[in-house]
Amino acid sequence: MEHRTQADVTPVLGGWRPTTASPAFAPPDIARVLQYVRHPVHVVREEATGQLGLAMGGELVGAGAAEISLVATLPPIYPEWLGDREFCEAHGTRFPYVTGAMANGIATPALVVAIAEAGMLGFFGAGGLSYAGVEQGLADIRARLAGRTGLAWGANLIHSPHEPALEARVAELFIAHDIRIVEASAFMKLTPAVVHYALSGLSTDPSGAIVRRNHVMAKVSRPEVARMFMEPAPAALVSALEAAGKLTAREAELSRHVPVAEDITVEADSGGHTDNRPLPALFSEIVMLRDELAHRHGLKTRVRVGAGGGISTPQSVAGAFAMGAAYVVTGSVNQSCVESGLSARAREMLAKASVADVMMAPASDMFEMGVNLQVLKRGSMFGPRARKLYGWYAGNPDLATVLGEHRGELEKILGKSVEEVWAETRQYWEQREPSVLDLAARDAKYQMALVFRWYLGKSSRWAIEGDPDRVLDYQIWCGPSMGAFNSWAAGSYLERCEHRNVDQVALNLLEGAAQISRAQQARTCGVPVPVSAFRYIPRPLSIAPDGARST
Repeated sequence: MEHRTQADVTPVLGGWRPTTASPAFAPPDIARVLQYVRHPVHVVREEATGQLGLAMGGELVGAGAAEISLVATLPPIYPEWLGDREFCEAHGTRFPYVTGAMANGIATPALVVAIAEAGMLGFFGAGGLSYAGVEQGLADIRARLAGRTGLAWGANLIHSPHEPALEARVAELFIAHDIRIVEASAFMKLTPAVVHYALSGLSTDPSGAIVRRNHVMAKVSRPEVARMFMEPAPAALVSALEAAGKLTAREAELSRHVPVAEDITVEADSGGHTDNRPLPALFSEIVMLRDELAHRHGLKTRVRVGAGGGISTPQSVAGAFAMGAAYVVTGSVNQSCVESGLSARAREMLAKASVADVMMAPASDMFEMGVNLQVLKRGSMFGPRARKLYGWYAGNPDLATVLGEHRGELEKILGKSVEEVWAETRQYWEQREPSVLDLAARDAKYQMALVFRWYLGKSSRWAIEGDPDRVLDYQIWCGPSMGAFNSWAAGSYLERCEHRNVDQVALNLLEGAAQISRAQQARTCGVPVPVSAFRYIPRPLSIAPDGARST
């Protein structure tokens, strides 16, 4: 590898003469110039010392007698330009920024609308809600956006292994209500519901190009799951949907030429369901897999790959875009925002978290499978208690055996008698999915799982409702990124929860990422960029239509 020193850098455009301001060579002055990300900045060299610096304005002069030479010009950087502009064009957004669908309605209609109004893409947290709850949420969003067109938003389609009928009904609801994009999450395999949604409405334009009505953004943390979404849908699934009258023959034919999803979110270490994978390793592997599958299947549609999990500071946003992410997705940090569906008490708990204040605990929706999710540990006993319940479930054949040895401890966790819990559980499933009770009547171990899942399900509701008697049982999905955000926001106006509007969080992350990206540009040119240039302090922001920032 050829070695180049700073002295080897030669001017490529000639001499330079200031017209409005002197060039910056001192570290504080360099840091100041780098804040002007929306203006071109010149890399200049002082000929007497060979020192590199930055300048704005100025003009070219003859190179021979100039005291300062122009080495390069760095073009403007806008937050809008950090990701894949094709992503923004495809979804009608201004910024390549997405707020993920936090389940149980934590990603509220108010949050989705605030993000849409800021020119970004937000997903309603439909996962875990009843069918009626999903309907109500969609209606609320439409009412809030009444009369306004061109704003992007979507909803969550979550894999529901225990309730496949509900998953199918929700997918059909999205099709019927013309929800043009969904965030597909927690899928371990393709289901008829997600394939039905993805392929419904496929057509061609006058030139013969395939046009999609519905778009799937699949959140994945394993290459084998990513593969399923980046390939055309399995022929057997498509044929079954066609035979059932859910897809037309034309839609089935076109399905062979498109991937199931055109956007793949690589989910690294995150809150909720996660495999705790590091983003750099996982992202690069899935990008390479994307390219391999596109070549193998001859797909004309390019799958865009975004990054989520651990995205909560300007550094992490800039790093994701530097790796090639088409867009970024935030999750944990949005839960502490005022538009979040979490209670004020739970949001305050999140605002005090550090990067180490998280742990893995059993997931309610996939309890019997031993699937875990990441939750807040500080201020809550949910994690240890949920782990104890799973240990009892895994080590015993039925509830009676557990009660014989641990009734007192179990009922202390539940907060009421097992009989009361079972009565509530029966009533819940009678209304939601009666077949679950039929299975419980035949399988004593499954009945035990339902009782334990009552606690896991209720603990999330207690955090949402702010139940003052169950604070120690709050289940709050949270990744290490929450702690990183809190450290970054400390001492700034975003430190306090009541100032954490979701659009302000997003705009500051993007603005900071643009500044850090500009600082890195200058550093790669050899400019001695001070460490202060890589620090961005949150501030109240508004973005004018022309992209100019105001505070």
